[in-house]
Amino acid sequence: MSNKIRVIVAGAGGRMGKEVVKLVLEDDALELAAAVDRSSHEQDAGRLAGLPDAGIIVSEDLESALASSAADVLVDFTTPQFAYINTALAIKYGVRPVIGTTGFTPEQISELDKQCQDQGIGGLIAPNFSIGAILLMKFAAQAAKYFPHLEIIEYHGDQKLDAPSGTAIKTAEIISEVRKELRQGNPEEEEIIEGSRGGYYNGFRIHSVRLPGVFAQEEVIFGGFGQSLKIRHDSYERAGYMPGVKLGIEKVMEYTGMIYGFDHFIE
Repeated sequence: MSNKIRVIVAGAGGRMGKEVVKLVLEDDALELAAAVDRSSHEQDAGRLAGLPDAGIIVSEDLESALASSAADVLVDFTTPQFAYINTALAIKYGVRPVIGTTGFTPEQISELDKQCQDQGIGGLIAPNFSIGAILLMKFAAQAAKYFPHLEIIEYHGDQKLDAPSGTAIKTAEIISEVRKELRQGNPEEEEIIEGSRGGYYNGFRIHSVRLPGVFAQEEVIFGGFGQSLKIRHDSYERAGYMPGVKLGIEKVMEYTGMIYGFDHFIE
C-alpha cells in the first residue's frame, strides 16, 4: 500500500496550478490523484505542466474528482469566486484543503474551520506560500515592537484582481497583534488627490502598486527618530512558492481544523 499523499490540483491550467502539478508529479512523497480545470480539461495533466504524459486527464468537474479519486489533499489556486465553494466541497468529501486563493472573510474561515473540525480533518488557507514572505511578516512584527510608525508597500502585476494583496493584509494583521493602534502622520494632513496616502489599517497605511513586468514584492518601511528600517521580500518566479506548498500538503495531514496563514508553520 502506497504511503504517498494523493493530491487533487484545482486550477491545474493556471500559472500556479501548473507549478503545483509539476511539484506533485516530480516529488516521490506525493501522487497526483486528479487535476481539475474548466478551460484546460481533456488534456493530460503532465503535458499541461510541461512534463511527459502522466496518465491523468484533466477534468472540469471538481466534485466528481473528489468523489472518485480517493484523494487526501486538494490544492486550490483558482479565484475568489470559486475558492470558498471548492474548499467546502473538499471538506464535505473528507479531503484536506490547501488553499492559496485570497478573498476569504473571517466569517467564512470560521465556518470552514467548523466544517473541518466536524470532519476531523485539517485545512490551510494561506495568502502566501513563500517562506521568505512569511519570514518578512515575522521580522516586521518583531520590528513593530520598537518602530510602531510604519507603512506597507506591495507590488504586483497589473492583472492582479485584489488590492491590497492577501500577503499585505496578512502582514498587517500579524503586525497589529503586537502593535496597538497608532494614528500616524500629521493629524491635519489632507489628501489633495483621494487615495494618495493609501489604505488605512489600524493606524498605518498600505499602498498597492500594479504595473506590467512586476511579479510580487512587498516592503515594510519603519520610521523612528533619526533612522529608518526597511524589510523587503521579492519573488521572481512561481516555483519559489512550491517548497511552501509541499510543506502545507504535509502539515494538513497532521492536525484538525482550518488554519489561516502559512506563518503558523514557520518558527
